[in-house]
Amino acid sequence: MNVSASRLFARFPILLTVVAFAFYAFAAPPKTPAKGPAPVITIALDAREAPRKIFHARLTIPASAGTLTLYYPKWIPGEHGPTGPIQDLAGLKFTANGQELKWRRDLLDGWTFHVEVPAGVTNVEATLDFLSPAGRGGIYTGGASATDKMTVISWNTALLYPEGWTSDEVRYQASVRLPEGWKYATSLAVASNAGNEVRFQPVSLTMLVDSPIISGEYLRVVPLASNPQTELDIAADSAAALEPPESVFDPYKQLVDQAQKLFGAHHYRDYHFLYSLSDHVAHFGLEHHESNDSRVDERSLVDDTKRLLAAGLLSHEYVHSWNGKYRRPADLATPDYEKPMQTDLLWVYEGLTSYLGDILAGRSGLRTPEQFRDSVAVLASGLDHTPGRTWRNLQDTADGVPAMQGAPHQWQSWRRALDYYDEDVLNWLWVDMIIRQQTNNQKSIDYFCKLFHGGQSGAPLVKTYTFDDIVNTLNQVAPYNWRAFWTERLTNHGPGAPLGGLEASGWRLTYDETPSVLWKAEDSEADAIGTAAYSLGLWLKKDGTVTDTIEGLPAAKAGIGPGMKVLGVNGRKFSGEVLQDALKATKSGSQALELLVENTDYYKTFKIDYHGGEKYPHLVRDESKPDTLTEIIKPH
Repeated sequence: MNVSASRLFARFPILLTVVAFAFYAFAAPPKTPAKGPAPVITIALDAREAPRKIFHARLTIPASAGTLTLYYPKWIPGEHGPTGPIQDLAGLKFTANGQELKWRRDLLDGWTFHVEVPAGVTNVEATLDFLSPAGRGGIYTGGASATDKMTVISWNTALLYPEGWTSDEVRYQASVRLPEGWKYATSLAVASNAGNEVRFQPVSLTMLVDSPIISGEYLRVVPLASNPQTELDIAADSAAALEPPESVFDPYKQLVDQAQKLFGAHHYRDYHFLYSLSDHVAHFGLEHHESNDSRVDERSLVDDTKRLLAAGLLSHEYVHSWNGKYRRPADLATPDYEKPMQTDLLWVYEGLTSYLGDILAGRSGLRTPEQFRDSVAVLASGLDHTPGRTWRNLQDTADGVPAMQGAPHQWQSWRRALDYYDEDVLNWLWVDMIIRQQTNNQKSIDYFCKLFHGGQSGAPLVKTYTFDDIVNTLNQVAPYNWRAFWTERLTNHGPGAPLGGLEASGWRLTYDETPSVLWKAEDSEADAIGTAAYSLGLWLKKDGTVTDTIEGLPAAKAGIGPGMKVLGVNGRKFSGEVLQDALKATKSGSQALELLVENTDYYKTFKIDYHGGEKYPHLVRDESKPDTLTEIIKPH
């Protein structure tokens, strides 16, 4: 995600002075607000070569004589960082009245371009290509987005916009040409549709970037609700992937119903779940006001295990229509895509969304109560084995996102990951329990959602908030020292996961020798072996490569670290089963566990004096308290 920046290497001072004088007004003009009416830009996107992973765009941009400053979208909503894939922009040319124009990239910001516009010009034509990564490369909208049979088009990857106006002010007349025979789905309103060319009604730059297109040879539309119109639009790499039993779609219909009951209003005209089923695109979920861009394995609807692993994705992204798009932290509501975002309130934007998405997955039947509890156990146990909490608090995992969300998985337990997702499931559960306790079970988090996210149903809009707004709204629901609560939750260093809310709900985190169905599913689908994660503190790939060790647990203490590779266990060639058998035997044996490990072409045997057997996370009932956790996910 880091984009390299070119620097002027001043080897010749005199020459540099001449060059600087010649380019001063051109390369770094003063940024002054543009005057006059906001422009209407035409963009024609040619996606016919999507199977080759190249997209061609032609834009007509109103201009006048002087320097035209154009931006390629840099800070992408929902991506929380300067992730605009500028490295995949190619073929950039500018012309006017048949003449090619000179341009130069800004020396301080690689997403900015300055174009010399001669006298007499009223429009500049820009052509550019977007090179979608091959394989599964890239992240978010800059990630792999096209296969031989389908594609997802994110408008921010293929456009430029002029300096001087907000993204709400600039308007675009957009069209797209698709491969022959491909169908499409989007939340954009269609003006005309002829052959393989679709023209859309004019929209603001904000709504254009907020409205991706899914397209493919195999595309199925599943109606979920009619008022307002809500549908599941699925593109896949095969026809078979689109044909699960019809009962598979019932929970998604319930999801829409349960979300409406939770929030009490909606802030979209209609809604499209854009669901990509492919093993060859980047996998993630990205929220929009009237749709979401969610990408999973090809067989995620027809295979029970894959469907279980994807169960919480669509509910999470759907919640974002209310929490993240409609209600948005003020520091994230930037006027365009060039201004930096501040991510300090992601514990609400993403953390509350994670909690609400999980309980809606339970209420809708996307997860059974047992599967819901297993998911809580998995995330709680991970946080309970995150020694990085001792030096880095939860607030910093949000603050550091723009620079750190592309961090590698190695040393994750010490580095800390994007913990505001998982940890805030537990924190908002804690909030839910406090509300119930303070109001004698007369209110819950549902009351907060109606007050904070509800209001009047209608078209998309943004209503910003601050930390104080969260505290004040919680106090309207249930008077309590919420400021102190959240200050402690965001700045503490543990030890261990924040389990107060979970334990108050009538359940405890524990470990035994039997992996849950969810644990086994995650292992099988992620090329991972979690057998020794909470016993030895050793995370492995199936080939024995060490992806992480947990500081303070036996493997790390013995000297094993990420990047090494386990080749043998107790004198036998490594496999997941051999390691599992050896761990089981530690409970009854006195011998140290021996691991043969390769480290940068050197081999060493590590002896680990461990006798605790396997350890897998589960939730167990605390019969001394009411089972509120089960009550929370009962459908309304």
